[in-house]
Amino acid sequence: MELAEAKLKFIEAWGKLGSEWGINRTMAQVHALLLITPDPLTTEEIMESLSISRGNANMTLRDLIGWGLVEKHHKAGERKEYFYADKNTWNIARQVAKERRKRELEPVLKLLDELTQVEGDEKDPAFKTFNKSVTDINKLAKNVDKTFETMLKAEESWFWGSLFKIFK
Repeated sequence: MELAEAKLKFIEAWGKLGSEWGINRTMAQVHALLLITPDPLTTEEIMESLSISRGNANMTLRDLIGWGLVEKHHKAGERKEYFYADKNTWNIARQVAKERRKRELEPVLKLLDELTQVEGDEKDPAFKTFNKSVTDINKLAKNVDKTFETMLKAEESWFWGSLFKIFK
């Protein structure tokens, strides 16, 4: 397989994977292109490489910057903006975990905390079942949150070493 074909396959695969992470396909494809390109790219270069519109490219780049996955650079004497993705996969994984935590887990934790405060008759089977389910899910969600917090603070080697010890 030639490099050009391999790059296209990677961009397609990263696009599919991104949609599993809660990132739209184009956003993941732009990220993939920036990951496998050694130098920062302009909006025009991204548009041409992926055959996307300027509006789509601009919106996608803004989202990637918002997620902390892409940085904008300027070159002295040029008006064009250049975009660069961190190539460190541990940093990428932590950044995606941080954003997903903020966008998905934190609102659920807030809701579950509210739901665990519901008052009712302890003898009522409907209340007991509801209370137990919500309390158990809240406990699990808080453990997931602690794991995310540990991952966000940890160095890669320590985190994977600790995780693998659990499964031994």
